[in-house]
Amino acid sequence: MIGYALAFGFACFGLALGLNLWRLAKGPTIADRILALDTMVINGIAILMLLGIHFGTATYFEASLLFAMVGFISTVAFTKFVLRGDIIE
Repeated sequence: MIGYALAFGFACFGLALGLNLWRLAKGPTIADRILALDTMVINGIAILMLLGIHFGTATYFEASLLFAMVGFISTVAFTKFVLRGDIIE
């Protein structure tokens, strides 16, 4: 039963990544592209968590925490660059 739930989760998050990639390419504004990248990071974290459940190892959970930290910092840095034109003050 858990196999069906994992397959459904992988399919849903894979579809979400594809739609986010489309929004990243076709976004009319830079804010849409930033939100698409941030949502792609969240979907990537979810896929890593599903992989951790599937393989039964904690390595994927640790990788998802690192990916979340890097995604947060990159989103903040990119928005600061767009707003101010400089990252480091």
